[in-house]
Amino acid sequence: MLRTKKFSGHLLGLLSLCVTLLSPCATASGTPWQGAAFEGDRASLARLAAAGAEVVRVYRQADAWVLDEAQRLGMKVVMGLWLEHPRHGFRYDDPAAVRRQEAAVLDFVARHRHHPALLAWGVGNEVETGVTDPMPLWREVDRLAGLVRRVDPAHPTMMVVADTGMDAFRALAGCCPNVDLLGINVYAGAVFDLPQRLRAAGITKPVVVAELGPLGQWQAGRKPWGAPVELTSTEKARFFVDALAFLKTHPQIRGAFPFLWGAKQEQTGTWHGLLLADGSATAMSDAVTTAWGGQPGTPAPVVRGIGIAADVFAPGAEVSAGIDAAASDGTPLRTEWQVLAEATDLRKGGDAETPPDAADIRVLHEDASSVRFIAPPRPGPYRLFITVRDRHGKAATANLPFLVR
Repeated sequence: MLRTKKFSGHLLGLLSLCVTLLSPCATASGTPWQGAAFEGDRASLARLAAAGAEVVRVYRQADAWVLDEAQRLGMKVVMGLWLEHPRHGFRYDDPAAVRRQEAAVLDFVARHRHHPALLAWGVGNEVETGVTDPMPLWREVDRLAGLVRRVDPAHPTMMVVADTGMDAFRALAGCCPNVDLLGINVYAGAVFDLPQRLRAAGITKPVVVAELGPLGQWQAGRKPWGAPVELTSTEKARFFVDALAFLKTHPQIRGAFPFLWGAKQEQTGTWHGLLLADGSATAMSDAVTTAWGGQPGTPAPVVRGIGIAADVFAPGAEVSAGIDAAASDGTPLRTEWQVLAEATDLRKGGDAETPPDAADIRVLHEDASSVRFIAPPRPGPYRLFITVRDRHGKAATANLPFLVR
């Protein structure tokens, strides 16, 4: 249950109604929070609302424009209050820097606390990344959450941490009384034992899966030269179907935010986005739309298999690859083939990455199911990206790492 200190009667009422229609832990329909983590523009936010999302999670104060747009679209917002990370050079042992961050956060809260689209405050996101002992940082997040509640007692606070294992969960169980909800970013199969792990750790407060994603690049199997293997869009969609259905059966989980409604370069340009960079819908966006009770329309193409002739090629050698994909209505598909150098600007915690360059290749043949091209002359790791589109504009994605040596 949410912690009820000596606050105003209004806040006590909100907290005691956590599982009711009027609760800050539920949307207007009475269901737990259903929506997505968001980075994008107004058009993609409108598409998120049309897909049936009731809540949108944003990460930083620069996303304040989402409040007005969400109000217009009938959505609520978990408004991120970005806290700086030690790995970026911020010194939490510098009192002046800490005071400046505190002042900026509280000023933002004071200016936006009465916004009708505001649902909750997300105080920080994985601030502990790269730190050996996270507890001092979590206590600082808790301190700031307490100050936020003092300025705005009408909206709950949520801190967001990475899912780094049971030691962290046990520490969190006795930490942070000013945090109303614990947000946890969870990926791949770890989501299916999350309720059991919360119980074992002694975490009793409401939990939000603040990022829900399939197999991350840090978890995936790797080629011998180190390239992680990405799931196809069809495999990712199956994960979202199963994970969202599973989480709905556990009342301690008050919401889940699939990551990410938008597109983002993180290892690849397709690893985490539910949409393509041009806004095209995918099987992943279909899956979450269905879970939210929306109507995704004609299903996106299905990828049944992918393959490449070998993992390693000599410079200038002929490369052949193929995809087995199908449109839901059986109509012909159009396939885009693109070779990029393997990404080298790899960051932690979702930090912005620079996309890799396109490779210099000569295509010998391409059609909807196969391609033949000449391997790049420069040795190194590459990926063949495959995008399949149906006549409705929906897309399926896959990629194949290979090495030129």
